[in-house]
Amino acid sequence: MQGTNEHSGAYPDWLNSPIGVALCDSERQVMSAALEGVFGEHLLQIGRWGDAAGFVDLARTQHAATVYAQGVHGGTLCADFARLPFDSDSVDAVILPHTLDLTDSPHDVLREVHRVLRSDGRLLMLGFKPFGLWGMRRLWSRGKFPPQVQQTLGERTLRDWLRLLNMRIDQHQRFFFRLPFARMAGTYDAQLEHAGQRWFPELAACYLLQARKRVAAITPIMPRWRRRARVVGGVTEPSLRNVVELFDRSDSDDDNRG
Repeated sequence: MQGTNEHSGAYPDWLNSPIGVALCDSERQVMSAALEGVFGEHLLQIGRWGDAAGFVDLARTQHAATVYAQGVHGGTLCADFARLPFDSDSVDAVILPHTLDLTDSPHDVLREVHRVLRSDGRLLMLGFKPFGLWGMRRLWSRGKFPPQVQQTLGERTLRDWLRLLNMRIDQHQRFFFRLPFARMAGTYDAQLEHAGQRWFPELAACYLLQARKRVAAITPIMPRWRRRARVVGGVTEPSLRNVVELFDRSDSDDDNRG
């Protein structure tokens, strides 16, 4: 399998532009609210997006780390996203900030995330909507916007992939309603976000999808209370009920003879 770090290692420099800064501010607001209910021991952010420190400073877990691709600075460690250096079932939560948008092997990354997550572990994914305002500009620009993005994955596609991995969708949120032009950029606008989520959510640029790894079901083996009658020499072994019936018949025969 070809490593994904060769294709997802280029950091999107356009995030330093005004519209990129506005997007990162909006995503930080969304992720801060989402992480309020995420607890446990270990949280990972896989892939750099925005500030070098990522979203881990918002985490409420005991430990948090960033895993960036080779050549990307600022992470706790560098690794191939499809071969993470962590034990199976060892991580409580994973953040994928547009990581699947920036790699050409999203299936491999998701499978590896599923492997390292503990049962009931949380997955938080940021992605670009293929058919929002930004998705339409991507079609007009023949895939050149947003820059360095490999593909945009639809929410329905991700839901199908997660179901195949036996992961349950918990929450889904669409956000960032600014037009995809630099001159429209600015600071985070709470009123615009509220209006967009209420009146035209399909036009959002991004989504946050939260999923949970299902706990493996355990089917208890119930004891067998009834014992089947044994066959000895072709004759069924009499049960207690049969013995009682035999005694009753013998008493009735003796009375008739008497």
